[in-house]
Amino acid sequence: MNNDQNCIIDYIEQQDDNIRPLLYQVHEAIRGVLPKAEERISWKMPTYWDGRNIIHFAAFKKHLGIYPGPDAILHFSDELKIYKTSKGAIQVPYDKPIPVELIKDITWWCYQTGNHH
Repeated sequence: MNNDQNCIIDYIEQQDDNIRPLLYQVHEAIRGVLPKAEERISWKMPTYWDGRNIIHFAAFKKHLGIYPGPDAILHFSDELKIYKTSKGAIQVPYDKPIPVELIKDITWWCYQTGNHH
């Protein structure tokens, strides 16, 4: 794990130019909800930690992966119907708007309930 505060920025800056702004949106959304969380790289993904891993995200070729854990996927299943999901993961295609408010809601729910990935 990398506990350097700029590790997530470094991760974003290493991604393709066209997806960097999208990743910054996600980073800012999560940071806005969890301003005191430690930012790490865990499992090669940006991770927000506060006594436990709360939520992760990662850039892939055609989509953004968000990893809030299986309980969050179940809890937000109605809101997530338009996205491909699996146990603990959400895929947001880059050709769709980033669901910033939904990401904030999921992040807050994971933090408040103790559910995490």
